[in-house]
Amino acid sequence: MSEDAATPAASGAVEAPQPKPPQVVSITVSDVLRALAEGLRDMQRAPAKSLAFGLLYAAFGWLILFLMIRMEWGSYAYPFATGFALVAPIAAVGLYDISRRLEKGQPVTWRGLFSCLFGPGSSQVRIMTVVSTFAYIIWLDIAAAIYVAFWGMQNIRFENFFTNVLMSVRGILFLVIGNGIGAALAVTVFSIMAVSLPIIYDRQVDFVTAMITSVKAVLKNPKPMLLWCAIIGFLLFLSLVSLFAGLIVVFPLLGHTTWHIYRKVVAPAA
Repeated sequence: MSEDAATPAASGAVEAPQPKPPQVVSITVSDVLRALAEGLRDMQRAPAKSLAFGLLYAAFGWLILFLMIRMEWGSYAYPFATGFALVAPIAAVGLYDISRRLEKGQPVTWRGLFSCLFGPGSSQVRIMTVVSTFAYIIWLDIAAAIYVAFWGMQNIRFENFFTNVLMSVRGILFLVIGNGIGAALAVTVFSIMAVSLPIIYDRQVDFVTAMITSVKAVLKNPKPMLLWCAIIGFLLFLSLVSLFAGLIVVFPLLGHTTWHIYRKVVAPAA
């Protein structure tokens, strides 16, 4: 066989064109606020299914707090609760599906919502689940190290934790340093996860491409995306103060809004 015959052109084989990576566009603060309004509208159009996701997410938070109190791990309740948001984008995949179906005028069914976890791109979603869980574990390790640095091996009971922390200089310093480091980690994870899951779900790209696109979206639009990050932090703080009850509404609102921000910051596929 000649060398020419061995080439794809000579053998009649045609290489499939490689898909272009998602393209990031510029958005404004108004776009973020508009996406928030659109997310609220999606909740109103599919209230039962949206709130069901919020209830499940809140219930998982309640389970964590119950286990912390039951096992007298009150010292770890705060980092468990604050780091809980790191896994939120994974849990919101079903909400992305609701928004996409409403966007296309398709019926929203439970079967369709659960099938999205096993359809095309689901393997990449599972990889992102590992990434998100790893970030959560890193946060817990950091939080444990900070706690030991300030309080040693002393175990503060859950019902006494906030009193002990807020009524001493050492406790205030502990909160400032801990929350500062936690905020830095949260911004880093936010950059990676801001729109990566909607990209994977909508376009079935690999997780590396999705994370790079998400970081590009944040770097290209620092003010709008930092506003979105601040909105997420504020709403999750209110949910934390309410002992996760607020997540029943906040979680689906954030999930639907994330989908619409993705639609605005990533150009439509060619």
